[in-house]
Amino acid sequence: MDYGTLLAKLMRMSDEKWKRHANPWSVWTRFVILPFLAITIWSRILIGWWCLFPVILLLVWTMVNPGYFGVPVSTRSWASRATLGERVWLNKKSIAIPDHHSVFVHILNSVVAVGFIPLIYGLVSFEFFAMLLGLGMVIMGKLWFLDRMVWLYQDMAQSNEEYCSWLY
Repeated sequence: MDYGTLLAKLMRMSDEKWKRHANPWSVWTRFVILPFLAITIWSRILIGWWCLFPVILLLVWTMVNPGYFGVPVSTRSWASRATLGERVWLNKKSIAIPDHHSVFVHILNSVVAVGFIPLIYGLVSFEFFAMLLGLGMVIMGKLWFLDRMVWLYQDMAQSNEEYCSWLY
């Protein structure tokens, strides 16, 4: 089982929850979790162990967020289509996706994974530029990944009626 599928199972991503997660508010409020988490962890130098309280809140928000917002009025926004693409990506074992998407997604996920190295190092050692470099790599990699998910969704919706029905 891959990382994305594991996370989807942990968050109990039902059809209804996926519809709600396609709300752009869900996407963008979830997207800022990592920068807030980095700031919170960095703040331990000022507030000590009290930093764990906002860390826990952010982790809880990570789990609650996909089902928190309502179903969007339309799924035509970039953020909504990125979420639909993630859903297509996670369903790739049931419905095959083109190879050019798979290769690129693995490259982008590698960029994100490598970005976590300087991010974690910077947070542990209070090396601001290492933390900033890692955070930038993770954010840019994730944004590019989401853009690729939009492309994947658009390609797959052309040939799959179920996927096409998600767009309204």
